[in-house]
Amino acid sequence: MTTTTIPEPIVSPLLEGLSTSGIRHGYFTRTGGISEGIYKGLNTGTGSSDNPDSVRENRARVARWMGVQPEALLTAYQVHSPDVLVVREPFSGERPKVDALVTDRPGIAVGASSADCGPVLFAEPHAGIVGAAHAGWKGALTGVLENTIDTMVSLGARREAIRASLGPSISKANYEVGPEFVERFLAQDSDNEAYFSASAKAGHFMFDLNSYTVDRLTKAGVQADALYLCTYSDEALFYSYRRSTHRQEPDYGRHVSAIVLEEG
Repeated sequence: MTTTTIPEPIVSPLLEGLSTSGIRHGYFTRTGGISEGIYKGLNTGTGSSDNPDSVRENRARVARWMGVQPEALLTAYQVHSPDVLVVREPFSGERPKVDALVTDRPGIAVGASSADCGPVLFAEPHAGIVGAAHAGWKGALTGVLENTIDTMVSLGARREAIRASLGPSISKANYEVGPEFVERFLAQDSDNEAYFSASAKAGHFMFDLNSYTVDRLTKAGVQADALYLCTYSDEALFYSYRRSTHRQEPDYGRHVSAIVLEEG
């Protein structure tokens, strides 16, 4: 992680070309923030126990990079649900408990907070509609991706014109799960067995969240890809809930992935 004071987000090849359509996006890393200790870097997690002033400054830096006011960088109170909300103005009061945000208003940046779960950014450039979803295993399994797409379509997006890109998330090599986890997926669809392989620990499996997410997006009829960057293995760039848990650390940072329809 560098010591720059300016965020250096990663961009998706699938979405990068939309900059000419006035759509700006970024998958922000730890680079460019002021947090210290276990949160070192650009921790934007309002639910973390980091210094609130540091989190506010970090989020303000993200907002500046996105070209919006700090209050217009919107992230929900994520609860691993399939729920989606259409937003057209900054939140007043408490943040809504949903896991995806969609907007058709310029100047409103919608984002997803993550630290291993999958941040998915959506854009339909012709209709001028964007979205951001927090897709951990539970949200992906219960339909947050499809619900985000359906919400965009309800606002006028054409399904086949929607582009969806999965940002940095935990890779199969570092995502070990127990048998009860696998049973949930097989109960929904026996074909889900393809996303699991045996781990070195008896009775446990390695789960490919990245492929599972991209395949669900593709089956939903949109253009989809993933960055295939692992949050667990790259400590210099990413926060990781699972890595912090394995180290028995008291908390962990979060990064934000955001997308906006630019004004003007």
